[in-house]
Amino acid sequence: MVVVYDGAGAIDVMGPVDVFALASECAVPRCPGAPPAYAVEIASVSGGVIRTLSGAQIVAHTALEDVAPGADTVLVAGGDPREAMRDARLLGWLRATTPEVRRMGAVCTGTFILAAAGLLAGHRAATHWREAAALARQFPAIEVDPDAIFVRSGKLYTSAGTTASIDLALSLVEEDLGYDVALEVARGMVVFLKRPGGQSQFSRPLRAQEAAAGPLGRVVAWALRHLDADLRVEVLAERAGMSPRNFARTFTRALQTTPAKFVEAARLEQARSCLEGGRASIKQLARDCGFGTDERMRRAFQRTLQVTPEEYRRRFGRS
Repeated sequence: MVVVYDGAGAIDVMGPVDVFALASECAVPRCPGAPPAYAVEIASVSGGVIRTLSGAQIVAHTALEDVAPGADTVLVAGGDPREAMRDARLLGWLRATTPEVRRMGAVCTGTFILAAAGLLAGHRAATHWREAAALARQFPAIEVDPDAIFVRSGKLYTSAGTTASIDLALSLVEEDLGYDVALEVARGMVVFLKRPGGQSQFSRPLRAQEAAAGPLGRVVAWALRHLDADLRVEVLAERAGMSPRNFARTFTRALQTTPAKFVEAARLEQARSCLEGGRASIKQLARDCGFGTDERMRRAFQRTLQVTPEEYRRRFGRS
């Protein structure tokens, strides 16, 4: 069951729904004559039409009070959860239902709704990287993992931003129907079965541009335009008009990462984009993106994404 509300994210809802629907199809040849592996319902407090964050409308199959007993798994959609976090009927239903289901989970910022219901205290949890600090601040009893794609803590499951709903749903399919079915679903949807790395790989350069201001912001913007240049801390500090020690301390405090780690993450993101859309050689990409050598780029890919550049291109490159 996927629980929705006005302001939910459409992908947060339909991503898991599509995973479970495709898993049911993939399971048929393995268990001919068996009932569908999944029967998915979409539920909201009052049932009927809900308006998603993008403006698209989704029709909930049922109201929460009419949900029949025996639900196996409940996932709360992400989106803009602020009103839902104050909905006593929704929070009360989640509290009453959690002991009865095998799995209770949330996608993206849906984690805030489980937290508001008091279900995550003492548990490790994930949410969108942009909201991780806010979750930790509002609910200090939760151990927030800002980098995890998804987290399982007992019967509670939480995931990172939007498309991580698919990662989470695939992991549930693997639990239920095995690796082969989950892999077939992932291939059908053209996604990783187990996405390499954590969500910081996607967020760090974006977070840097948002967090940096003043001289620091100008240096960050320049570095992102000149990834093939010498970006040692001494060079960046000189551009900022600061000593290397003060620059490194100021940068780390503002961006929550060291200059060296930021530079590598930015170069890695540029290399990923080039591998997805271009045909340049690995050696050329390594030079253009500032790694210098293909071996240094390969080590960065394996350390962060657990794949080589060649493997990444095979999976995501446009033919």
